[in-house]
Amino acid sequence: MIEKTLTTDKTLVIDGMALLFRHFYATSFRNQFMHNDRDIPTNGIQGMIRHTFKLIELTRPENLVVTWDMGKETIRNEWFAEYKANREAPPEEMIPQFDYVKEVIHDMGIYQLGIHGYEADDIIGTLAANYDDLLIVSGDRDLLQLLGGSNEIWLTKKGFSEYNHYTESVFKEEYAITPAQFIDVKALMGDPGDGYFGVKGIGEKTALKLICEYGSIDNMIQNIDALSKGIRTKVLNDMSSLQMSYRLAKIITDVEFSHEEYLNHRRLILDKEKIEDTLIRHDLSITRRYLQTLNI
Repeated sequence: MIEKTLTTDKTLVIDGMALLFRHFYATSFRNQFMHNDRDIPTNGIQGMIRHTFKLIELTRPENLVVTWDMGKETIRNEWFAEYKANREAPPEEMIPQFDYVKEVIHDMGIYQLGIHGYEADDIIGTLAANYDDLLIVSGDRDLLQLLGGSNEIWLTKKGFSEYNHYTESVFKEEYAITPAQFIDVKALMGDPGDGYFGVKGIGEKTALKLICEYGSIDNMIQNIDALSKGIRTKVLNDMSSLQMSYRLAKIITDVEFSHEEYLNHRRLILDKEKIEDTLIRHDLSITRRYLQTLNI
């Protein structure tokens, strides 16, 4: 791990896939796919880019990086073949937008970071382990385990402007545990959406209660005879699932990438002429009109 970089400048870190999916589904249920002049659907792209620029207006960051999942398979599939295997394939109108959104953002001059074999969460986790100037925006509550120092997490709530704001102290006040202990909670309760199930019969409320009382899964297991008969039986029956669930729930914080490149390219430089030209060339007229209303 490199020495942490302390700065008063904020780096806005965006979970690109979270915003892309969010805005795709916000309009796709009405069959509004916003095909451009190349007949490519752009509804997710236009929502994601508008959201990004609204965040720039709201936060005025010195730096910006958009992080991406890169492909369907990750290192977690090597650990556990069923990881996210239960998810439905994305709609056909979504598929061309995965690569196209990266092209558009690149053409605007915005820095992007994704590593094959890892999720955006792991890129964000590695940034959070090395830098104390992050303002992370996502819809993924799993990222709360990364809180610490002066880093913040904004979880999307409604539209482009409403968020649940978290710092380490806010998290501790709400959950009565540390961010790192949230991994233990996730492991106990599992995440069916990601294809792992923790201990069957233990939900978030019970998981929080157990970690508040015992501090960690390891300590809980060391004191397993002190658990109620029902909880003890559930834990013993699902011990292997619990151990794998912990591994899957823990965000990776040591992904290898060039920190020098990150530091050299993260600076946000808004070239309005380049942005305008990009939106015209890609026929993203809704986004173009929206950006004209922002104070950036």
